[in-house]
Amino acid sequence: MADTESPIRRKSRTYLPVSEARDELVDFADTIHNIERYLATHNQGAALVAPDGTHTPIPAEIFQVLEQVTTALANGRGVTIAPYEALLTTQEAAEYLGISRPTLVKLLEQRVIPFETRGRHRRVTLRDLVDYQDRFRVERSRTLREIAREGQASGRVRQKPPVD
Repeated sequence: MADTESPIRRKSRTYLPVSEARDELVDFADTIHNIERYLATHNQGAALVAPDGTHTPIPAEIFQVLEQVTTALANGRGVTIAPYEALLTTQEAAEYLGISRPTLVKLLEQRVIPFETRGRHRRVTLRDLVDYQDRFRVERSRTLREIAREGQASGRVRQKPPVD
């Protein structure tokens, strides 16, 4: 029998908030935020303490992930953790970007987003989608600032555009 589960689902895990544990999640998120504020003003890192008292340092990047996941779950949002190099189908990639599949295919054909072909099917890495999103945000911000400057120069807009 063929494996029909998507590549990203095989390599990812989604965590959903449990309503019965909401108060516990909120308390834990508050604790994590307090630790983060403390660490910001002191020259030390967070650590896990095992039942036998052994301290294991938590790398800053891992602590940031813990803080973001905890905050999302405490706010009732699910979190999916997936490898950066995960290969997505064009449908999954379009859903990730919030665009239609035909629009995504046009971006692929125009070489705006890199892809690879597996048999007859295109696959896109999560990394390339995130890179595209970052480029798109930068370009959109640049365009909006330019429009605001032109509007201000012509007298149609009185407010100054935001500074980078």
